[in-house]
Amino acid sequence: MKKFLSFAFLFLLSFACLWANTPAATPGSYTLVMEGFDWGPAASKVVLHDLKASKETTVADFEVFVTRSTSLGEIPAAQASGKRTVVYTYSSDEKGNRVENGPHLTLVLAVSPVNPLGSGIQYLRMGSGASNVWIDYGVTVVHAKTGKTWNKESARVRPIVDEFDLKGIFTHEGTTLTYGAFSPKKITAKAPLIIWLHGGGEGGTDPTIALMGNKAFNYASPEIQTLFGEGAFVLAPQTPTFWMNAGEGMTRGKVNDIYNAAVFALIEDFVAKNPQVDASRIYVGGCSNGGYMSLKLILEHPSYFAAGYISALAYNNEFISDAQVQSLKQTPIWFVHAKDDMTTKPDETVVPLYHRMKQAGAKNVILTYYDNVTDVTGFFGGKDFHELLAELNGLASDRSLGIDLTFKDNPNGDDTPGVIYPKFVRDLEDDVVTQYKRLPKPESCSPQQHQH
Repeated sequence: MKKFLSFAFLFLLSFACLWANTPAATPGSYTLVMEGFDWGPAASKVVLHDLKASKETTVADFEVFVTRSTSLGEIPAAQASGKRTVVYTYSSDEKGNRVENGPHLTLVLAVSPVNPLGSGIQYLRMGSGASNVWIDYGVTVVHAKTGKTWNKESARVRPIVDEFDLKGIFTHEGTTLTYGAFSPKKITAKAPLIIWLHGGGEGGTDPTIALMGNKAFNYASPEIQTLFGEGAFVLAPQTPTFWMNAGEGMTRGKVNDIYNAAVFALIEDFVAKNPQVDASRIYVGGCSNGGYMSLKLILEHPSYFAAGYISALAYNNEFISDAQVQSLKQTPIWFVHAKDDMTTKPDETVVPLYHRMKQAGAKNVILTYYDNVTDVTGFFGGKDFHELLAELNGLASDRSLGIDLTFKDNPNGDDTPGVIYPKFVRDLEDDVVTQYKRLPKPESCSPQQHQH
């Protein structure tokens, strides 16, 4: 009996050793879909390779954990790691396109402008400036029933953005600009050119930031391209810093900037190299910093552009002469602004300029002037987010009290007052760090996998 027990013990011991040395299941790979929204890019889908959907597949079967990091600066802890919400699943191809009985399973993730865990970029102060930059975005997906994980990013998809030529580089008199460009696929006649000039946070040397920071790539979407018959060219120049750079400090029109000559030379070069561009239909527009530069280009070249479309104009009215207003009135311009914009203050920029243009006889100038920025689509909850926060915090108007509505870990480093956020926001953040720590860290993408 004693010999038998010894044998049994040795058998169990050897079995335990064998089990301990059995390699764990190899983590799977995934494709990350980085989609552009009005507030910027967000990781909206994860395509799980070699996992087919079944009738039994539910969102409850999966947990998605993410890490956000960068060597360029510090990301606040609440924005550095956590759990994402899976909205629904479907059968797909390797790029996340719906395919009946496809070889892969796509998880659709909840995205929101108030949930930074979904964002693939981060606004960082670096040296004397600040801008949005791509960060390392790691994903770990866990299948609850089997314990299988996916943590290797093998590909990244950027809808519509991937259709742009993103390698544009242009140098004029020592100033180098990068740019993204889109050309219609099938055109038999001349096509217009749409120029987009990004805001102050999208400078750098990666045109995807300029295209995705404000969803500018949407000008290349089928919905907008069809408005122009056979389509339209799209050009998105990018400044290394910011358009209102005066060399030393920032200008609002009082002194000259250092980029307008270079960006106009880039536009002329692009038109020359694309003979199918209709020179009589070149439209220039942008927001904030880009709104400044759009107006600057029209002022400098009043007969070149067919029209301008400018939001959140940052060019101060006091620095525009009466003679310049006379030249402006010949160009159709559509201004868009919000009354509560405290960065590009409308009473100092667009409102007096609009009235001067009308008084000068401009027949085709439009000002769409909102009291505030409101979600009229219902996509982000329907109710104005400012009003909702005010209500939750027992305030009549958080705007009037100057409450900063950014997250408590303010990327600008400001001291942010304590703000109570809506439940749908809090639910996304509850105990996510604790839940994340129980999982192995996702494998970082190689540099080759992170060429944005």
